[in-house]
Amino acid sequence: MRTKESIERLDAAVRALGEVDLADWSDATLRGHLDELSAVLCQVDDELSRLADAVRARGFRVEEKAVERVEVILAA
Repeated sequence: MRTKESIERLDAAVRALGEVDLADWSDATLRGHLDELSAVLCQVDDELSRLADAVRARGFRVEEKAVERVEVILAA
């Protein structure tokens, strides 16, 4: 896969995750889908870790941008 296509796919994944809002889910709905949600979240975590590990294995750092951190803190 080409570099540009890979970055576009990662950007699309981030946008898709950003569209998920569990605040709209009732407790009953969340409870009913907790196993599925947990499995998917673990898969996402595994894939993100795999990509970050590949970057680190080549001697590079994975860093958060300071602006993104501020946005997350302000949103909380």
